[in-house]
Amino acid sequence: MTEQWYFVDTETGTPAFNMALDEVLLRKQSREALPPILRFYDWKPAGLSLGYFQKTKGKINVENVKSRGFGIVRRPTGGLAVLHDQELTYSVVIPESHPKMPKSVMAAYRVISQGLLEGYRFLGIEAGLAIPENGVEITGTAVCFEEPSWYELVIDGKKAAGSAQTRQHGVILQHGSIPIRMDTDALYDLFIYPNEKVKEKAKRAFKNKAVAIEEILKRPVTLEEVKEAFKKGFEKGLEIELVEWQLDEALLQEAAELAKEKYENDAYTYFR
Repeated sequence: MTEQWYFVDTETGTPAFNMALDEVLLRKQSREALPPILRFYDWKPAGLSLGYFQKTKGKINVENVKSRGFGIVRRPTGGLAVLHDQELTYSVVIPESHPKMPKSVMAAYRVISQGLLEGYRFLGIEAGLAIPENGVEITGTAVCFEEPSWYELVIDGKKAAGSAQTRQHGVILQHGSIPIRMDTDALYDLFIYPNEKVKEKAKRAFKNKAVAIEEILKRPVTLEEVKEAFKKGFEKGLEIELVEWQLDEALLQEAAELAKEKYENDAYTYFR
């Protein structure tokens, strides 16, 4: 019998609420030992999410983030900054003890990435998993999509999806960004560079480092089309059946309160 996972599409949320709900689902999984959960969501306003350990001072142009009308939020997961705009975001919440989940972070990435791999295939895109020959290169960049990490999705050597993971209370939370299209000008306006020349050089180089779905397919793509492809992709790649799950009001209220107390709080957002 095919294993069943919960599936929930929470559609559009603010940056703070999106991160709060992922954390609340992690807590709920820890308390109640639910089936694994796959969540889809998107962002309004668009938001810059910072890795939990990422520094903001001297790296992030907070003034430009706000002047463009974007939100800014610190994730509970590690990694580098991601601009969440015109994309599908996913999260997986699963017990560490689950038989599908290896003990190591990288091996768990590889398992979950099979769902992403098959999602791209359902869109007619042949993607692969990044396996850096000499390990992950640390360049000092603040931009997530400039550096593919182990078992992240790549297409023709370019990063196509970015993911981050945390393990807390016996539960794995992995979430990530699947860009449909990218606004490179907006992205590079959100970071601090020594001068315009360095910024422009980084922006030009980015074209060879990252790619979005529409750029590959050479046609417009709707969010619903992407959701359908990746829902089927997770089912095929992880050999599971996704069962629709409704979030109750108490859980949504818990997420709203956490968003206000933590993820909208500058003391947390800018603590590094």
